[in-house]
Amino acid sequence: MMDADELAIRKLIATWLDATRNGDVDAVLALMAEDAIFLVPGGPPIMGRDAFAQPLRNILVTHKIETLSEVQEVCVEGSMAYCRTKLTVEVTPRDASGAPMRRSGYTLSILRKQSNGEWQLTRDANLLQ
Repeated sequence: MMDADELAIRKLIATWLDATRNGDVDAVLALMAEDAIFLVPGGPPIMGRDAFAQPLRNILVTHKIETLSEVQEVCVEGSMAYCRTKLTVEVTPRDASGAPMRRSGYTLSILRKQSNGEWQLTRDANLLQ
């Protein structure tokens, strides 16, 4: 049986996916810490919420993002947690000018519980190929 923190983290992930699908960048940003760091294959880390925001805003103007996430593990220890997922992302041009790009793989996310009781993503390692 899942406790309240694990349920909240699973809800955060679902909210993130829905907000991305709906192009609601501000809703996505509210789910991450200001100092969030994203590790991506083949590139330098994305340092901070602001550095994450503009590329997402840019791609959502011209593309639609559909994501399937299978949460495989959530571990909560006090005010910190990690979550391991299997993720499939499909990015499709809005004008149908090209074929969808599909990537899948695994992610490891670290979350921090805020003083208001809400969880925020603070670190993320994305191994999509």
